[in-house]
Amino acid sequence: MSELLAGAEVEAHLLIVDDDERIRGLLKKFLVRHGFLVSAARDADQARRLLGGLEFELIVLDVMMPGEDGVSLTRELRKEMATPILLLTARGETEDRIAGLEAGADDYLAKPFEPKELLLRINAILRRMPAEVVVDSGPKLLNLGRVRYDVDKSELWSGDEPVRLTATEVALMRIFAAHPAEPLSRARLVAELGRDGDQAQERAVDVQITRLRRKIENDPRQPRYLQTVRGAGYMLAPD
Repeated sequence: MSELLAGAEVEAHLLIVDDDERIRGLLKKFLVRHGFLVSAARDADQARRLLGGLEFELIVLDVMMPGEDGVSLTRELRKEMATPILLLTARGETEDRIAGLEAGADDYLAKPFEPKELLLRINAILRRMPAEVVVDSGPKLLNLGRVRYDVDKSELWSGDEPVRLTATEVALMRIFAAHPAEPLSRARLVAELGRDGDQAQERAVDVQITRLRRKIENDPRQPRYLQTVRGAGYMLAPD
């Protein structure tokens, strides 16, 4: 049964997935108090049922759950949808975080965490979602070999087939599209994504770049369009 509540001023509909009933309750109460509409699920099966009937702007997903874990669920959801996913991971479990990002998560937050930090992460991800905003600088259509990127629509196409992008990948493409052929440091990318400027977040950007290359490049191991510039960061080099 959906645990559905509405705040006075709904900003977005969130799905909380955690097997710990106490944590689900606390997170739901906190987020509703901050104006979100919140549904909660105790495991991957219940999450799928809710996702099959409701629209969500973001999923907050615990990694360590009985049965199907959060990383596996993230990987499966990415085959069908681009809804942003924020993973909750055990502190110090770096492998889980990297695996989650590689599976398609947009961000992660280590437990234990302050509720205010969760709120900041959620708002940062939602701000990265595509909006009806036209990028003023740079070209409106980027040709990347077999792939093209429509800047105004935040859409990536391979021939006549759309290529699904996560919210973070959309944000990265917008940043690069505004600065074609210009090297951008990892620290700058972290800042423009609205994240804390620490080494863990820079490594997270590296993982997102790797995922993005798989969607753009013919050979992601030898990137032609999303290049690494030694000592300077990354650069998008369209045709």
